[in-house]
Amino acid sequence: MSGDQPFARHAGVIVLLLLLVGFLATVWLAVYGIRMLVRTRAKRSRVTALVSASALAWATTVGLYVWGLLHLFTADDYTAARACDEAVGKQVTGYDSSFIPLEFGCVSSSGRTVPVLIPSYVNPVLAVLLVCAVTLTVFAIVRSKEKTT
Repeated sequence: MSGDQPFARHAGVIVLLLLLVGFLATVWLAVYGIRMLVRTRAKRSRVTALVSASALAWATTVGLYVWGLLHLFTADDYTAARACDEAVGKQVTGYDSSFIPLEFGCVSSSGRTVPVLIPSYVNPVLAVLLVCAVTLTVFAIVRSKEKTT
């Protein structure tokens, strides 16, 4: 955020595109993970079980990110201003926002940034889910390469 735009917010078009892509990715990953889970039961294969678990972990991760984005998308200027007034008081000098980590904060006259609009659990849970999804994906890739050689 530049100094000449103290009240810049997330770009609405970017949020909308991220919501659309995220929703479609969540659905696709969930369906793929469930299909692999059914195959795992038929084949009794550890590789397909790992692939299924990693797809479902990614679906959960992307879905939670979309959930946080929905909070941004549904908040208008009045909602953001009211949330900032409740969190900081009448001393709001600007907004601070980012996509990673997902946050929307109110900057007070003292320079302190107070996060609002996004539930406080979203970023910590996203971090844990991301670690799980990456770990499961790496295990699935390593295991599938071991099986082919």
